[in-house]
Amino acid sequence: MTSFLTAYFARIGWQQTTAVDIDTLRALHLQHNSAIPFENIDVVLPREIQLDDQSLVDKLVTARRGGYCFEQNGLFERVLREVGFSVRSLLGRVVLANPPQMPPRTHRLLLVELNGERWIADVGFGGQTLTAPIRLQADLEQTTPHGEYRLINDGDDWVLQFRHHQHWQSMYHFDLITQYQADYVMGNFWSAHWPQSHFRHHLLMCRHLPDGGKLTLTNLHFTHWHDGHAVEQLNLPDAAALYQVMQERFGLGVDDVKHGFSLAELTAVMAGFDTHPQAGK
Repeated sequence: MTSFLTAYFARIGWQQTTAVDIDTLRALHLQHNSAIPFENIDVVLPREIQLDDQSLVDKLVTARRGGYCFEQNGLFERVLREVGFSVRSLLGRVVLANPPQMPPRTHRLLLVELNGERWIADVGFGGQTLTAPIRLQADLEQTTPHGEYRLINDGDDWVLQFRHHQHWQSMYHFDLITQYQADYVMGNFWSAHWPQSHFRHHLLMCRHLPDGGKLTLTNLHFTHWHDGHAVEQLNLPDAAALYQVMQERFGLGVDDVKHGFSLAELTAVMAGFDTHPQAGK
């Protein structure tokens, strides 16, 4: 086992054996979602987000931080490759908020090929992210630990949807064209710097739980969800309470010399936000 995998497995609390099979893929997917929170703190601090292998390890593994799709799926792609899976990244166009025009490619996801079948894996879409791989097959309703999903297909275009109450909500469009590191760098830069990017105007966090629940933060609003229902909601009074919840409920590391952040830094960020909860990716 490589030193990278040893460190990553310690980060997510993995104590099982690994094999290049669907059971391992499913288990790794869920355990990653449960251990490494989705978060955009570096965007709002602001700090530049680097996507090279060492930067992802330093931040998400060693410093016990989280990240968003370019980081989460970049790290997970390396994990799967070193375990022995055939995997590559794709890029999608996020349509969750029903934009009036087709947006740019700003979401990184993974295509895994296993025993002649193709699967979509994605550990980086916040509150609605997959917590299990799904078959790349159109019109098949697929159940994950945190909800039902399906793919629809029109030529080269695929759309991932999730069941929201009694209807299907589209999340993102994607195709299977080969992408390069420069494409992820471009999408990452746009997501972090475009003035209208929601990542710049709201602090967002999500951690999925093994029991099917999930924890979300939108600015100062904390929610514990289970079976689609809010079983706990807190309007946190200040940045100090937020700082505590990040560590205690999301398991976020804040003390690393490079990737940590202080209460004072968090307080300064939150002072500039409208702290009423808003929907986020």
